[in-house]
Amino acid sequence: MVKDAKARIQKGKILTFVPTGEYYFTKGLKAYHRRDFTKAKKYLGRAIQLEPGEPMITCQLAIVSTELGEFENSNRLLHLILEELDSEMVECHYFLANNYAHLGFFKDAYHHAKLYLQLDPDGDFSEDTEDLLELLTLESDEFEEELYEEDDLIVKQEQARDLLESGYFPKAIELLNDVVKEYPEYWSAYNNLALAYFYLGKAEKAKAILDDVLERNPGNLHALCNMLVFAHYQGQAENVTNLLEVLKKIQPILSEHQFKLGASFALVGEYEHAYLWLKKLYKHGFNGDGPFYYWLSYSAYYTGNETFAINIWKKVIEINPDKEGTEPWNMEQAAGFEDHSGSIFQKLESDYAEERLFALFLTTVSDKKEEILTSKRVIQNQKFTALEKEYISLIRSGRPTVAADAQEIAEIFYENYQPIGTIEAGLYLMWFSVFIEVSKANVHLKNKRAWAAAVEYVWHKMRSEKVSQQEIAGRYGVSSATIGKYVKLVNDYLN
Repeated sequence: MVKDAKARIQKGKILTFVPTGEYYFTKGLKAYHRRDFTKAKKYLGRAIQLEPGEPMITCQLAIVSTELGEFENSNRLLHLILEELDSEMVECHYFLANNYAHLGFFKDAYHHAKLYLQLDPDGDFSEDTEDLLELLTLESDEFEEELYEEDDLIVKQEQARDLLESGYFPKAIELLNDVVKEYPEYWSAYNNLALAYFYLGKAEKAKAILDDVLERNPGNLHALCNMLVFAHYQGQAENVTNLLEVLKKIQPILSEHQFKLGASFALVGEYEHAYLWLKKLYKHGFNGDGPFYYWLSYSAYYTGNETFAINIWKKVIEINPDKEGTEPWNMEQAAGFEDHSGSIFQKLESDYAEERLFALFLTTVSDKKEEILTSKRVIQNQKFTALEKEYISLIRSGRPTVAADAQEIAEIFYENYQPIGTIEAGLYLMWFSVFIEVSKANVHLKNKRAWAAAVEYVWHKMRSEKVSQQEIAGRYGVSSATIGKYVKLVNDYLN
């Protein structure tokens, strides 16, 4: 008998078994139907290793993750399918709606449930989705009120972003402070608030906000990207290098995060990485706004994709005609606020006097000076105080008024800071804030270069930039002792 067994073994053939993704997918499905979710997860995980990027396997693993109560992981996989693997698998919206409902994010659940019915009204899960929507809206009045609040939040966030892009920093800060009081865990508002403070020159305040966000919401991508931008503008090379090392390792799934990462890379000159993320979004049909196409064109141009950059720039001009003249291939200096009458008109209608005064100075150095001064928006502006009216009189007639001091010192800044971009605007706004207080005190500004030097020094210090009084004094042709005296005056008026 033993002999027969040996003979059978010797005659047998050894077959090589090479497992495939399909093999483990099948085993995973069988385990799932037996409700052995732990084994199902193990087999499906192995299937994904063998066939990465297969949406059916990924979707089944997401369903198993839901059964195991791993809702966040399930959502991550479902978003991956919709944004990277197969946007046509609309049933993922149904699974997302269920997950968000379990997590208590009812507005997100409502959004994905409505989206599923919109994309596949007669789909396999349409009845279940309608039941879910009915359940979500049982407390209809309260739920509709919550949806209204969310819409209101989105509107406020968009308003704040528009204010930031237009240089309305004080107004943006006021709006965003209201938002974070009402929604204390709405991290996007905190990040924009930090940007507003930074552009206004309050770097320490901006950094403190981001530190708070990262402490309460570790790994917040927007906060990390803003930290990179701040370090770049402040010339903190070591911090920039360290943050870039971290950010280059991140592989965000959400399109919003991919855009933020790409735009941040472009802003600090890391165009290769910027182009990688922004072009990826473009290929996937990302419905971007003006800044998206702006940075995509810039990163394309600086990575040698000039034809693509030129085509994308057409979209930039279509969305924002004021950007004409700031093409990446235009070797002249980029246009600043003073070259865009739309930006000046916005500031002239601000609720803040320092912004209105800043706009009037921009008018004096704008090619569209006459067009602005003779417009109805200036002539009929009800927000102008006596100070702005005197400034306009100065511009029109050239006769000295109280506003002459403000204009002369702003002109001194313009010798060093032009064109006036978002960062430089903070310096001018600081000066006009000081001037408003000086005019209330009826103080005549005799040593204008000393005032200018002191304001610039305080502006740099508020942005945590390493400058000495001696360095700034030399630039403006005043003594260190003089600038020290005027720095104290500037701080007193600012406070």
